[in-house]
Amino acid sequence: MPDPTDKLLGCTCFKLRKLTRSMSRIYDQHLATVGLKTTQYSVLTNAAREALPVAELADRLGTERTTLTRNLKPLIEAQWVTLEAGADSRQRIVTITPSGRAKVDEAFIAWRAAQSALEDLLGHDTVRSLHAQLDATLLQLTPLIEDLHHAHPD
Repeated sequence: MPDPTDKLLGCTCFKLRKLTRSMSRIYDQHLATVGLKTTQYSVLTNAAREALPVAELADRLGTERTTLTRNLKPLIEAQWVTLEAGADSRQRIVTITPSGRAKVDEAFIAWRAAQSALEDLLGHDTVRSLHAQLDATLLQLTPLIEDLHHAHPD
């Protein structure tokens, strides 16, 4: 049982969500100049790397398949990605289109401006350290996330 006299650290989830919302606002402001949101840019850049099944792309993005499907809808409507049939009749492959690649190229400039603004404000060493800490924490959380997934599959 925790010692009630120990100083509470506060809610890590709340602090991270607050930070994430702040970061997203910065990137969204820059990406809005090319008509994208941060989530859309992430989907497009990952689809541009390689065509992937929806489930695999969702896993890469760290999101639920249903959330990814919802996020894909405006990208499909804009004809930046398509859903192609996979080897299995139930499987859909997210594939970027030529206009989607052009949108990624256009959006990269806006993303780079957001990234540079953040690096200028915080400093390269701080951003590098933040990335290292986030990567290490995600790695440490992997077993817990996998256990949760097995207990409550999609």
